[in-house]
Amino acid sequence: MKSTVSIVNGITRHPEHRMAQPVQLQIGRGEQIAIIGDNAAGKSRLVDIITGRYPLLGDGVAYDFSPSPLQRASDNIRRIAFSDAYGEADSTYYLQQRWNQHDIDPSTPTAGALLQAAWEAADRNISQQLQGDELLQERQRRAALRQTLYDIFGIEPLENKYIISLSSGELRKFQLTRTLMAAPRMLVLDNPFVGLDAATRQQLRELLSRMVADTDLQVVIEVSRETDVPDFITHVVVVKDLSVAAKITISEFRSQCAAQPDDVPTLAASRREAILSLPSRDLATTPLYTCGGNIVDCDDVTISYGGRTILDHVNWHVREGQRWALTGPNGAGKSTLLSLVCADNPQAYATPLRLFGHQRGTGESIWEIKRHIGYVSPEMHRAYRKELPAIDIVASGLSDSMGLYHRPTQQQREACMMWMDIFGISHLAQRNFMQLSSGEQRMCLLARAFVKDPELLVLDEPMHGLDNHNRAIAGQIIETFCQRANKTLIMVTHYADEIPQCVTHRYELAKPAA
Repeated sequence: MKSTVSIVNGITRHPEHRMAQPVQLQIGRGEQIAIIGDNAAGKSRLVDIITGRYPLLGDGVAYDFSPSPLQRASDNIRRIAFSDAYGEADSTYYLQQRWNQHDIDPSTPTAGALLQAAWEAADRNISQQLQGDELLQERQRRAALRQTLYDIFGIEPLENKYIISLSSGELRKFQLTRTLMAAPRMLVLDNPFVGLDAATRQQLRELLSRMVADTDLQVVIEVSRETDVPDFITHVVVVKDLSVAAKITISEFRSQCAAQPDDVPTLAASRREAILSLPSRDLATTPLYTCGGNIVDCDDVTISYGGRTILDHVNWHVREGQRWALTGPNGAGKSTLLSLVCADNPQAYATPLRLFGHQRGTGESIWEIKRHIGYVSPEMHRAYRKELPAIDIVASGLSDSMGLYHRPTQQQREACMMWMDIFGISHLAQRNFMQLSSGEQRMCLLARAFVKDPELLVLDEPMHGLDNHNRAIAGQIIETFCQRANKTLIMVTHYADEIPQCVTHRYELAKPAA
């Protein structure tokens, strides 16, 4: 069988990018590959080798993209990395920008304009390499593909939105559409189902399945758990401790998984005790907190941007000590609702909203509100592009800052290390945050949410990108934390199995009518 990608004794030129052993990998024609491994196992490093980002010693990677009329690797391999799920944050992006519409430059292109620009750029590219009937046929094929993508992902309602305004799920649909419109020969996806609701995950599985069945597209996906492997995958490559195992068939992989009993990790008793023994704060004397009352009161709250309704007459009341699962499809307004709760949305001043028993906009500062809240979200992960040691990322949660601008006391430093140890990441304390894997970054941001021992935990899709082990540990930490008095939880997830057992209430948002 001919190979689309062939790597023999692959050793990267730069020592810092090398795997533990030389890479041996053949991706044959028609094979659909899942690269599976735990967080920091080396999955992304392997993909960087496959795509040519990390050059190899010797002859490098051998490609054969026929029958594609385009010959360059850059035209035939497209990748959507985990960070792309959060958008292309630049130096001007900040956490609350999505809800501060007046801060968006009116010349900023909309999602529709960016898709059109990508379409025109792809057309110019093929026009430079093809001509005559070959060019006409390629254009017709791409036009049909574009319409299919728009229909399946429901792109039309998103066209007039700014990228900054898209929900995490809408953003993923945009990224997939823009990438697939280029009709690549090989599509590499890092955790492709992150941020998508159940219906859209199934749509994506069906779309990719149709594309690999009806075209020459080959798909390579990076996933951290076997349940995310779609049915169209034919082969699996397991990566562990920077070592690449031999490629096996999907049936062999599933047989191995079935033969191995589930090894669910248990949070160490010492770490559970460390959480449960934390001293309670004297809330009776704490500003902006009413003990035993409601934490959140939304009375007929409506939020609109540019004539488009995001939240439509929302009535929601969260009492101290309750644990809520906030659910709903992509675009239903879950993150917008949480932005009101976390004092990040300026429209809170014009809405009937009470936080911790106080009407919003009655003289309190956002810092008085935030001192009671521990928060993590896709938007935070997107905005947190700081070249800082991991412990400083955790410490920034003490002052609710994006970056560390005040030196922590020794006692605060010890609290940071305690929470990093609880999350099993104390060995990362001095590592550069930007050099960590996406899963390691997410664990750091989770520790950041807990470090000040908040009364209200707001966790917006907290398990993004975590492997089975880290998901289990994070879940048990949440469960243990919520056993303590005066602790309230609001959690968003699109996966039913991620909802903690401690959840007592559920609130489902419906997408407002267009």
